[in-house]
Amino acid sequence: MNYKHLVIILLTALTTGICLAQTNQTAEAVDFKPSVTTQQGKQYPQVNSEGRVRVSISAPQALKVQLDIGAVKYDLVKDDKGIWVGESNPQDEGFHYYQLNIDGASVPDPGSLYFYGASRWGSGIEIPAKDQDFYALKNVPHGQLRENQYFSKTTNSVRHVFIYTPPGYDNDNSNRYPVLYLQHGMGENETGWGNQGHANLILDNLIAEGNANPFIIVMENSSVNLPHRDRPVAATPTQSGVSAGKTNTLRPEACSSPMGGFNFAEQFERILINDLIPYVESNFRVIADQPHRAMAGLSMGGMQTRLITLANTDKFSQIGIFSGGSISIDDVNKVPDFKEKVKLVFVSFGSRELENRITGGPFGGDPKVNSDALSVTGINSHFYVSPLTAHEWQTWRRSLHEFAILLFKN
Repeated sequence: MNYKHLVIILLTALTTGICLAQTNQTAEAVDFKPSVTTQQGKQYPQVNSEGRVRVSISAPQALKVQLDIGAVKYDLVKDDKGIWVGESNPQDEGFHYYQLNIDGASVPDPGSLYFYGASRWGSGIEIPAKDQDFYALKNVPHGQLRENQYFSKTTNSVRHVFIYTPPGYDNDNSNRYPVLYLQHGMGENETGWGNQGHANLILDNLIAEGNANPFIIVMENSSVNLPHRDRPVAATPTQSGVSAGKTNTLRPEACSSPMGGFNFAEQFERILINDLIPYVESNFRVIADQPHRAMAGLSMGGMQTRLITLANTDKFSQIGIFSGGSISIDDVNKVPDFKEKVKLVFVSFGSRELENRITGGPFGGDPKVNSDALSVTGINSHFYVSPLTAHEWQTWRRSLHEFAILLFKN
């Protein structure tokens, strides 16, 4: 894996990159209206049928105000009352982080709901999608998105986790369920899949349609840091992982990280295996065995999923990697029991990601070629491309939808 390219892609996709100022467009639809992510009672931010975002803020003393969305800055115009208004070019369908820039200071839009992304709580906006029905709030039986705390011996702290239980969980104490451990991306946290991703609504709707078996989803924060001098090397497929009770050897190069001090996978692997899974299996009615345990994630979470599952095939039978690389034949050959243990490999990307991907980047080779090669060997391998989306939440919502349909099918 080329970590230099990895950092470029993650930081470009999930944080604000180098921004270009653009003037407002004049030829546009005028049917602007508040978004579903606009705070109740507020008129801005707004979205129109072309997917343009319009914002407004009162800042009479400001000299320059911009809308910063999609790594591009758009100049706003001030009226005689000190109200600034402006809009963006059309955005892809789905959810987007954004912020306002007032005289060089980046601030949240006071009119939007707030979401955790780009390592901060800030503004987000929803561009209506043609296929938004699969994550819409409908009159169907609903599960619960439960907020829990548990103690982690690994971090010596109380940690925060969201756990989705499917409809009917509390009605029949005899039922036990499979579990998906689902990870967010870089700069996000355990709130992402519930807030931005609508994971609970996706599962509610699939279950109501009869298109997915009920299962539990566990969403924890895998953005874990260690002090530089104490940071172990991330587990690799050739190592047996923490489940075998082995500790990775510290090397001098472990004290510098391609993620700028960010511990990529190893500490969360220990939290997951030693603390989180035992907590879930002690407190929820789950089927506590490898065939009924899956892991998936988006971007950084997908890369963590790849590392952790390859090192722990005795723990996970089904793997989902969304915009986070792929599993190659070489990876499989380094894990002797992979074909026996792993029952599903699902890899996905947005179509714009594949169009613009860096040659030799952190995809571990061509993901479609890798997926097809696994299928030839008899592995249950699936490759999905989200149409007309990039490294963004609409790609990952669609990916979870397609993955969930395949999960825990015998």
